[in-house]
Amino acid sequence: MEITSLGYRTDLLLLALGGSEVSDAGSHVVVRTPANPTFWWGNFLLLPSAVGAGEVDGWLEIFRQTFPDAKHVAFGIDSVDGAAGDAGELAAAGLEVERSTVMSARSVVPPARPNTTSAYRFLSSDDDWEQLVGLTLASNPMDMEGYEDFVRRREAAHRAVVEAGHGQWFGAFDGDRLQASLGLLTDGSGVARFQDVQTHPDDRGQGIASTLVHTASTYGFDELKAETLVMVADPEYLAIRIYRALGFDGTETQVQLTKPPKAAE
Repeated sequence: MEITSLGYRTDLLLLALGGSEVSDAGSHVVVRTPANPTFWWGNFLLLPSAVGAGEVDGWLEIFRQTFPDAKHVAFGIDSVDGAAGDAGELAAAGLEVERSTVMSARSVVPPARPNTTSAYRFLSSDDDWEQLVGLTLASNPMDMEGYEDFVRRREAAHRAVVEAGHGQWFGAFDGDRLQASLGLLTDGSGVARFQDVQTHPDDRGQGIASTLVHTASTYGFDELKAETLVMVADPEYLAIRIYRALGFDGTETQVQLTKPPKAAE
């Protein structure tokens, strides 16, 4: 299956770097992450197009056969225009539709009001990476069984990718305390992808995120030799304005279909 979506091409690139198994089943792509089985977007099916009329049950059965122990259901749609399928059929099957904006930049501009009080550097020590777990839990709280274990496994995978030389994880620090973080990773093909831009709730509204993204972007162009930087953002969240102000443009709409664990049982 030839993948057209820049969002999913870079998703799969990063997943493969992190040890996930990506296999082409012909009619779809299977992504497995044995090291983190509760990672929805490490264990999903990528479909070639929007779900056609009457196809929902068939795809759900394929998912169950592929991931018999999964408590969730997750499908990616390899479209660029936001098409997902018939809204009524998807809703009747318990599938939730999420659309994100895929953004890219070939150059960036400095933030209008950069933050100069924080220190910006790579995560390097065990304490830095342990703080990243805490930052993720604080920035993206979820009341879900096993969530902290999922976060720890995912951050361990991120650290392994960085230590293998595929990019860096950046942090903004107040002294030794991690305030914000993001990853910028690449396979050396000329494209670098941002991951998990997040700021602690206590540190928002200070220009930290925009300064951190610009710092990482400059590193991506100058040190990683990237020609294109890719960011996937929530179109409804205020952070997308930050990315646009730095020079990122929305190029595609990425579609995800999910059925959370309780609904999937």
